[in-house]
Amino acid sequence: GENISVILRLPENEELWDQLDILFATTHGSVRRNKLSDFRNIRSNGLIAMKLEGGEKLIDVKICRDDEDVILATRLGRAIRFEIADLRVFSGRTSTGVRGIKLQDGDDVMSMSILKHVTATPEERTAYLKRASALRGADAEGMEFEGDAANISDERFAELQAAEQFLLTVTTGGFGKRTSAYEYRVTGRGGQGIT
Repeated sequence: GENISVILRLPENEELWDQLDILFATTHGSVRRNKLSDFRNIRSNGLIAMKLEGGEKLIDVKICRDDEDVILATRLGRAIRFEIADLRVFSGRTSTGVRGIKLQDGDDVMSMSILKHVTATPEERTAYLKRASALRGADAEGMEFEGDAANISDERFAELQAAEQFLLTVTTGGFGKRTSAYEYRVTGRGGQGIT
């Protein structure tokens, strides 16, 4: 009854493994962080990587660093983003981990992504998103900004623009939505996330 659920490509240079962590996510919203070097010597019959509860399945495994964020997305359209640094590094491989997102009845975690952590105030994020949206919809040459979009300096805008990442959300019905990662505010882990 066992099958492969995730394949993870590891860095070829094993000297880097001591500097990297590995993050596990399950359908029940649990996450666990270990040192990648904990999985250096795997026997031919494998190792226990994470203890799963009844009906729980492994969704994804990613390599991560302290200076990154994780975003978990659920079947019912919720998402939460929190800093990797908020997760302690587990020393063993047989625990269940900690709560990453609090799920509603009938909901499951569907995906996990790792994002660069960018420190920005809510006001900066709002101003950046409004200005970036205006620029994407028009010729930026000579454009003047009003309201929230004007509350960010050109230098800070360029800095946030250089660090911007995008997420593509696809539904089972085939609809897709591309959004800026800045639309997902950084919160503490264990909350219900945002729609």
